[in-house]
Amino acid sequence: MIGKTAILEAIAGKNRGLLATEADKQAILAAIANLEDLNPTPNPVEAAELLDGDWRLLYTTSKALLNLDGFPLFKLGQIYQCIRVATNSVYNIAEIYGLPYLEGFVSVAAKFEPVSSCRVNVKFNRSIIGLQRLIDYNSPGNFIQQIESGKKFTAIDFPIKSGEQQGWLDITYIDGDMRIGRGNEGSVFVLTKT
Repeated sequence: MIGKTAILEAIAGKNRGLLATEADKQAILAAIANLEDLNPTPNPVEAAELLDGDWRLLYTTSKALLNLDGFPLFKLGQIYQCIRVATNSVYNIAEIYGLPYLEGFVSVAAKFEPVSSCRVNVKFNRSIIGLQRLIDYNSPGNFIQQIESGKKFTAIDFPIKSGEQQGWLDITYIDGDMRIGRGNEGSVFVLTKT
């Protein structure tokens, strides 16, 4: 599909947005808007079979995510958003790399509630920050299974008061391997299914 190819070409070499110039960002946003006009899924929130699964972030304008790369001696690794439709759960996981044996991660768990055919409200309820080795982290799927089983981790693991942290996400494009979302803070997300 020409629209997806245009996005992939525009974001190539931009390290999820970390290396995008203002001109790059404008070109990428134009390519995203063109693809959103071609969305093959008229009711994305209702397309559970497409929505469910583990998604890897390809590009974002989210300062909160991109700022994770700013820690001294550490670099941002892969970022995942894992959606479990059956439980209305979403898990955001950012892998952090740097000094040997000190690879880390930042994770936030949330519940989502569909409010329209393309929008979900999100309530964050748990944050886990720590070292990958201490919790035997090897993949997002394995980590999520541990979270869902109720495990407490050897990490900074704390509940988030759901009334304080809320947001929404519009799913503006979804097919079998690509998803585009726009968040309440004006951020854009382009993800691919893993």
